[in-house]
Amino acid sequence: LPPANYDENKKYPVLYCMHGYWENQDRMIIKGNGTMYTRQIIGNAIAEGKAEDMIVVFPYIYSSATQADCSAMDDANNAAYDNFINDLTKDLMPYIEKNYSVKTGRDNTAITGFSMGGRESLLIGMQRPDLFGYVGAICPAPGVTGSFSWKSGEEPHLLFITAGSNDQTVYNIPSGYNDSFTKNNVPHIWHYVEGGYHGDNSIHAHLYNFVRTLFKA
Repeated sequence: LPPANYDENKKYPVLYCMHGYWENQDRMIIKGNGTMYTRQIIGNAIAEGKAEDMIVVFPYIYSSATQADCSAMDDANNAAYDNFINDLTKDLMPYIEKNYSVKTGRDNTAITGFSMGGRESLLIGMQRPDLFGYVGAICPAPGVTGSFSWKSGEEPHLLFITAGSNDQTVYNIPSGYNDSFTKNNVPHIWHYVEGGYHGDNSIHAHLYNFVRTLFKA
């Protein structure tokens, strides 16, 4: 999704935006629980001068060597989602950098995702601080492991976690992640959406705020 006034003579920062379990790349841009207003939310923020011109990439994040699509909610399928970090860093990011006019480096690269995509965003953000300076997670799924911290000088410019008060899928899992980062004195934004459920209204609220805070470091 390039900005409306995309110009090959100009370079743009990049946001990678990831879907959840059982879903595909369309979920975060057109096919949500209802109408996904991703284009309008990001486009309006840019048009108002509240967000930087940016390219937004919506990848398919199921990454298995043996099957094309998710077949169950179990450890093997979880591993395929966790394996997306390899597709992202070895194939997708080089492809985007080759085919689009993009700024590179952590100062110009952001990642966020919904549910399982939120889990992956936190995992990838902690594992590859050299690549991503802005990390978001919307109603992130269980299973994030690691130190819940970064080495000095490797912290993201922005860590932004969104949770919904009415999330009947991951319940208080995002709150636990928030507590872990707080305990480790990691600066971050805890964005709690009153009435937010595990779906579109939490995603819309996150994107509205997240894109306005990107690429300002």
